[in-house]
Amino acid sequence: MFPQRLDSSIAYDIAKAMMDGFNRHYDLFRRESARAKHRFETADWHGQQRAQRERIEFYDLRVREASTRLEREFKAGEQPMEVWHQVKLHYIGLLVNHHQPELAETFFNSVTTKILHRSYFHNDFIFVRPAVSTEYIENEEPTARPTYKAWYPKRENLGEVIVQVIESFDLRRPFADLPRDASDVLAQVEERLRDMKLRANFQIQVLSSLFFRNKGAYVVGKLINGFSEIPFALPILHDAQGKLLIDAILFGEDDLLILFSFARAYFMVDMEIPSAYVQFLRSMMPRKPRAELYNALGLAKQGKTLFYRDFLYHLRHSSDQFRIAPGIKGMVMLVFDLPSFPYVFKVIKDYYPPQKDTTREQIQGKYLLVKQHDRVGRMADTLEYSNVAFPRARFEDELIEEIRKFAPSQIEVSDRDGDGQLEVIIKHVYIERRMIPLNIFLQESFDAGPDNARAKAQMEHAVIEYGNAIKDLVAANIFPGDMLWKNFGVTRHGKVVFYDYDEIEYLTDCNFRRVPPPRNEEDEMSGEIWYTVGPKDVFPETFGPFLLGNPAVRQVFMKHHADLLDADFWQANKERIADGHVHDVFPYDPARRFSELRKGA
Repeated sequence: MFPQRLDSSIAYDIAKAMMDGFNRHYDLFRRESARAKHRFETADWHGQQRAQRERIEFYDLRVREASTRLEREFKAGEQPMEVWHQVKLHYIGLLVNHHQPELAETFFNSVTTKILHRSYFHNDFIFVRPAVSTEYIENEEPTARPTYKAWYPKRENLGEVIVQVIESFDLRRPFADLPRDASDVLAQVEERLRDMKLRANFQIQVLSSLFFRNKGAYVVGKLINGFSEIPFALPILHDAQGKLLIDAILFGEDDLLILFSFARAYFMVDMEIPSAYVQFLRSMMPRKPRAELYNALGLAKQGKTLFYRDFLYHLRHSSDQFRIAPGIKGMVMLVFDLPSFPYVFKVIKDYYPPQKDTTREQIQGKYLLVKQHDRVGRMADTLEYSNVAFPRARFEDELIEEIRKFAPSQIEVSDRDGDGQLEVIIKHVYIERRMIPLNIFLQESFDAGPDNARAKAQMEHAVIEYGNAIKDLVAANIFPGDMLWKNFGVTRHGKVVFYDYDEIEYLTDCNFRRVPPPRNEEDEMSGEIWYTVGPKDVFPETFGPFLLGNPAVRQVFMKHHADLLDADFWQANKERIADGHVHDVFPYDPARRFSELRKGA
């Protein structure tokens, strides 16, 4: 129960110090995000990548700083629980008129649980549910920008308004030909509006800040015409001469879902009121969970908080059981799922077969590498949790035994609350979006028979996508390591995404070699290798026997991706990256680029 009066002399000081810690965090986060505009204008691509990596670490650093201050100044961990109840009430008071209350609540949770050493999900003194609504936060400060800008064009001046939209962002680098680009955008917009009568409230709304990622800047907004809303995004790039251009226009929810995919790096966006940005984005992508939108905006801790709230809600309103996930079992990760929930749960095993020369710490390091790296739409993002409690009644016995057999250090079954309800505590778990494993997807195509034209087309698309996925990873300086089909998944948009990270390496750390010719007939007939192999040596021509046993798959693969079996392909990309080239993989088909459309006109 909460106290009836606030009589602690120290509770307000603790709450205020914690709020100061959050405000410092968000100020630094926002400043780093705002600097993305200058890095884009000056083509500082390495700086952009470095900032994206470093910003991920901001949150944990500020939590440690705040915890240290509270212990040093207030001996916070020694304060009685009555004081902590009052700390929370004072903190709620400080959230009134705050522009990031949901983020500040999550920061409070992080600091409090660090100090009190209690499980995040069983602490009585944290924000299990939000105390302050973010629904109608408004920025009334005269110098602050609104969340979005709006224009009300007529059909005859729509092209001029498109130019105004772009110029409103005040990019300090000239466009090669902005009127030409605006004309290209107008042609696409007119095509979408061709069968529509413009209503009285026809308008263009765009979010006030550009969305920066790698080498691109994106204008994100929507066309509103009566009761119709059409989401759109305009990618702005540098051309070969270093001038700016609008590269394409992305239209509709599906295009935006790919732009904001969980398999891509986080955006840098300067946001005064992040909840308003999320609300605007959800109006364009109602199928996108709020948790994933916060993640996409770089606010991963808030994404984790919302995800777990959604997960608890799902548990309360479902009855199926956690099970061992379908598919080929991994040698390093134990994977389980809940059939009704679109995510999988991955636990690092305690024991690995001899061919897997690794450790728990090394595996965690690989997952951190992926979190900090440009995922180019080809590596699934993961949510990482510690000490997660699940109801024991929701676990199949077979799954419990599987975890006890392969990851005994990671499971505890107990009645922690003393209410007779057993819980399963998983000490460390990664959570990812569920996808169809590529090997299962291909097998289903084969099972449909060689005469099934639709299944054949799906198989061909998947094999082409598989090769494209590897090439995108190569461009991002990632060597997947284990390239077997089972380590890739197919998303609902038909994209092939990599999700097994225990063997990934930077491409630039690998040594790509051709297999030396046999020295004699004995070498040629031997089943053993006759050449030395270093720890980082890779022989691409040996991939074929493991991947291309099916003749139909082999035919498609060799037609589109035979270069993946050639060491020269890998070595050339490695050298290009080592020379400082930064390649970017954009979230749309190259055929949609205006430069390509103009060629076909």
